[in-house]
Amino acid sequence: MQFQQLLYFVTVAETLHFTHAAEQVHVSQPSLSQQIRALEKELGADLFTRARGNIALTDAGKALLPLARRILADADTARHEVQELAQLRRGRVRLGATPSLCTGLLPDVLRTFHDLHPGIQLLIEESGSHDLVRELARGALDLALVVLPLPTPSPALTTVELLHEDLVVVSAASVPRPGRGRSVRVADLEGEPMVMFRHGYDLRELTVAACRAEGFEPSFTVEGGEMDAVLGFVRAGLGLAVVPRMVAARAGRDLRVTPLARPGLSRTIALAHRSDVDPPRAARELQNVLFASRVRQTASASSKV
Repeated sequence: MQFQQLLYFVTVAETLHFTHAAEQVHVSQPSLSQQIRALEKELGADLFTRARGNIALTDAGKALLPLARRILADADTARHEVQELAQLRRGRVRLGATPSLCTGLLPDVLRTFHDLHPGIQLLIEESGSHDLVRELARGALDLALVVLPLPTPSPALTTVELLHEDLVVVSAASVPRPGRGRSVRVADLEGEPMVMFRHGYDLRELTVAACRAEGFEPSFTVEGGEMDAVLGFVRAGLGLAVVPRMVAARAGRDLRVTPLARPGLSRTIALAHRSDVDPPRAARELQNVLFASRVRQTASASSKV
């Protein structure tokens, strides 16, 4: 079994067309078909049905596809690892993060990392924790910043707590402050118009659960947005939102930030990677920057208490 054969197989499986697959991998269609036949002969099973030009995966093909993708991803990672030059003058890091972390934590971290290693290419995947865990497992990411607890814990992943982050309430500067004092209780949000994230968003689930624990259902004026959209709706005076403190710190002066009264709400951010392989060298350097950032964030939070 050759890597080239696996590449051809995955490309045909994704396009379901031998000619289009051959064009993508820059070989002739007869050569690609010959390599697929050789792979099928070695495995002792047909990988595709070829009925009247309609291409479909067989059961054997469906079983091989996720394994082939992972082998190719690992080979690609190995190639980049070996090709890295001394002092990290070249390489790449594939980092996944939730949208709120892309907005709050990552800009400063990536700026620091880029200043240290300007030759390293940064590839960012923005998605929810559940999707990021899946991408890590199949080898498409080197690292991921996720919110704990994970929706589906996996022994195939190693997670290390990075930081605990407080949540705060943001509202338009032009509308009255929620609550009566300089902080607001979760119970004070009852009846307040709120802007809410889409389903599957970690912050949505945390906020709704906190409101229900206080005995009420939150009232939504707008729901379904990502972080930037939610902040825009809040600026327009459509309602308030519960967001991470780091996001609020970057949101601008046109938003009023009100802390939640103790015990408040918080979330735990973790750095995850696959357990069976060490992250590439460039990814390990980014880990160091992230953990150095954790020290700074902790010190900053302590100074505000």
